[in-house]
Amino acid sequence: MGAPRWARLCLLLLAAVTLWVLLCGHDRDAQASPKPSLLQQESLPLVPGGMSRNAGSHGLSRESSMDRGKPSSEPGKAKSTKEQASSCPQSLTSIVKADPRFGKLFRFHIPVLMWARHFTQETRDRLKERSVPYGWQGLSDTAIASTLHLLNDSANSWLFDKARFPEGCVRCAVVGNGGILNGSRQGKEIDAHDFVFRLNGAVIKGFEDDVGTKTSFYGFTVNTMKNSLIAYREYGFTQIPQSKDLRYIFIPSDIRDYVMLKSAILGSRVQEGYDKGDDPRMYFGPEASAKKFKLLHSDFIHYLTLRFLRSEIINTQYGYLYMPSTGALMLLTALHTCDQVSAYGFITDNYRKFSDHYYERKKKPLVFYANHDMLLEAELWKSLHRAGIMKLYQR
Repeated sequence: MGAPRWARLCLLLLAAVTLWVLLCGHDRDAQASPKPSLLQQESLPLVPGGMSRNAGSHGLSRESSMDRGKPSSEPGKAKSTKEQASSCPQSLTSIVKADPRFGKLFRFHIPVLMWARHFTQETRDRLKERSVPYGWQGLSDTAIASTLHLLNDSANSWLFDKARFPEGCVRCAVVGNGGILNGSRQGKEIDAHDFVFRLNGAVIKGFEDDVGTKTSFYGFTVNTMKNSLIAYREYGFTQIPQSKDLRYIFIPSDIRDYVMLKSAILGSRVQEGYDKGDDPRMYFGPEASAKKFKLLHSDFIHYLTLRFLRSEIINTQYGYLYMPSTGALMLLTALHTCDQVSAYGFITDNYRKFSDHYYERKKKPLVFYANHDMLLEAELWKSLHRAGIMKLYQR
C-alpha cells in the first residue's frame, strides 16, 4: 500500500527545497571562486595616466544584448563598412557565415566606428554603464560630445568606400610588430594589398624588405602611441606614420583619446587633461580635417571582447586593466570591414623562436602582461587561419 498523499507531497517539497539550496550554493561558489588566469602571476605595466585602480567594472561580467546575440537598438545608426555593397565573390563574409563556429560569433551589423550621429540619449545611457574602453562611465559628457560633434562627415562612419572597388575584393594587410617579421622578406607582398594597417611602434626605415612601406591606417591609443615614441626611439621610431592619404584610428581607452582627437581635428593644442599643452600636429601632421580621423565604437570593442577575446583575466583582481591588444583590435577591425585579410607580425605557436619586435638588434623574449591575453589572441588567429577566414603569416 502506497504512502499517504500528504507524505508523498512532503517528500516532493523537501526534495525541491534541497535542489534549490544546492543550485544557489553552486552559483555563489562559482561567483566567489573565478578560474585562475594563466597570466595572473605575470608582471604588470604601469597604470596609464587617468586610470585608477578603482576604475570599476568594464561591464563584461553581466549578460548584455550583444552577449545574447541580439543587436543593440540605436536610432540613426551609421552603416558599418560591411553593410556597404560588395561584389567580391570570395569575401570572408561568406566564409564566416558558412562556418559552424564563427558564423555564430561574427555580427557584421554592429557599427565599427563612432561618429556624430551616434551621440544619442540612448547611446549615452547605455555607455554610461560601462567603463572605458567599453563605455563612458566616469567620463565628461562635455568632452565626449564636443569630440563626436566634430566627426560629422560620412567619411567618419566607414574606413573606406567600397564603391571604389566595384569589380574586385578589398584586400587588407594588418602588420603587427612581432619579431617573426625580421628577415621575412614580406615587404612586397604587404604593399600589394589595397590597404595596410599598422600600429604602435611601426618602424619602417631599414626594414622595408620585411614590412613594406605602405601605410593606409595607423591604429593606437594616445597612451600606446606616446609610449611607443619613447620606448622605440632608439630603433628609429621618432614619428608616427604621416602622409596625405593616411588615416588615423583612435582607440578610446581613456578620456585622453577623446581630448586629443578633438584637438587634432581643430588643429589646436590640447587644452586640458593629462596631455595638456601637446600640439597634435607634431604627431599627425599639419592637416586638420575630420575626414583624416576615425574613432572605434565603444560598442564594437565591447562586442569583440565578449565574443572573441573574453579572457579569464576579467575575473581576476586585474580585470579592470584588461582589454584586447591594439594589434587584436586592428586585426578584428579589418576582419569586419575588408573582403580578404592577411596578418603579419602576430603571435604564433613558435613565438619563442623570435624576438619581441622585428626591429630589436638583440633578441628579447615576448613578455606577457595582465592587461592583455596574448595566448588567447594567438589561439584566435590560429583558428581564423584554419577556417580560411584570414591568412596568418607563419614560419
